[in-house]
Amino acid sequence: MSDRPLAGAVALVTGASSGVGAATARRLSGEGAAVALVARRGDRLDQLTEDLTTGGGRAVAVAADITEPALAYRAVEDAHDLFGRLDIVVNGASVMVLDTALHTSVEEWDRMISLNVSALVHITHAALPYLIDAAATSPRRVADLVNVGSLVGRTARSVGSVYNLTKSGLNGFTESLRQELLSEGVRASVVAPGVVDGTAREAAHPPADPMSALRPDDVADVVAYIVTRDRHVAVNEIVVRAGGQTW
Repeated sequence: MSDRPLAGAVALVTGASSGVGAATARRLSGEGAAVALVARRGDRLDQLTEDLTTGGGRAVAVAADITEPALAYRAVEDAHDLFGRLDIVVNGASVMVLDTALHTSVEEWDRMISLNVSALVHITHAALPYLIDAAATSPRRVADLVNVGSLVGRTARSVGSVYNLTKSGLNGFTESLRQELLSEGVRASVVAPGVVDGTAREAAHPPADPMSALRPDDVADVVAYIVTRDRHVAVNEIVVRAGGQTW
């Protein structure tokens, strides 16, 4: 395999202003992909874009609140228009509010559903025609949709009922897409991390020790592994925990 297996490919990463999204953008750029960075925080995107381009990569900032359907579609269109293709989409944008149902407001629930579900659906719907085209026309003959879920999407836990709902739904959505897109050469995958440093680790139940948290780069490594496989390999789900996480 080439030292830069994604040379010539274009990736779009949501939630790219910080955390797992930013780490994933850096990693995919390092693998040779041009990267469209999507998030609300334009100042952070501009800084990351500068870092990547200074290092010899190709990147563009697409500042957008993707909870607005029209802006989600426009973000995908802008990325495609700027680079001329779209080979990889990583839905990394997410928000987590952890508390009991009794002590969580409906507004907080709606905020999680808007970003974790609705925005993901709109980005995906806008991107699918481009991913199918990329799989048919690129030298790699494959394209990738990677949805960043959570361990709680597999086993629900307390103090996060609606967050659990959004991540469980992500799993079902991705599996259906996997089956629908098989003949199109588009792989659909879930990355399900455990506790990640920089998230609401202190609210995890049971609490997670700081030494048993993943780094954003650890999750980015998993995403890169999935999208750099040869077309005859489809890695459809990876669960990744820190070595010290007990649940």
